[in-house]
Amino acid sequence: MNEFQEKLKKKMDEYVHFIYKTTKDFPKHELYGVTSQIRRSTLSVVLNYVEGYARKKPLVRLNFLEMSYGSLQESKYLTHFSLVEEYLINKDYQKANKLVEEIGAMLWTEITNLEKNIKNN
Repeated sequence: MNEFQEKLKKKMDEYVHFIYKTTKDFPKHELYGVTSQIRRSTLSVVLNYVEGYARKKPLVRLNFLEMSYGSLQESKYLTHFSLVEEYLINKDYQKANKLVEEIGAMLWTEITNLEKNIKNN
């Protein structure tokens, strides 16, 4: 991984730890619902990214990066849902949303660059 990719992975790591920390205060009746789902989707962002870079074939890597992006969008919705349901306070929602936007932009850059490389080869 290059410096940009390491920076992106670090942001993803920060995001997943932040979500795990904030969801500790979610209602107990949501443990197997929203709490579990937001944690899984957020963790999938970084896990799919890392697994993608463990693959040699560019098309396989692209697939994992796209799954990572999809999981990011899922987690984005779940943070909004959690805000509306008042499981998440606005300050934490704003921080999560800022991380999602940064990660999303960086991840989209990775995806489009890889697509260009695939088309050119």
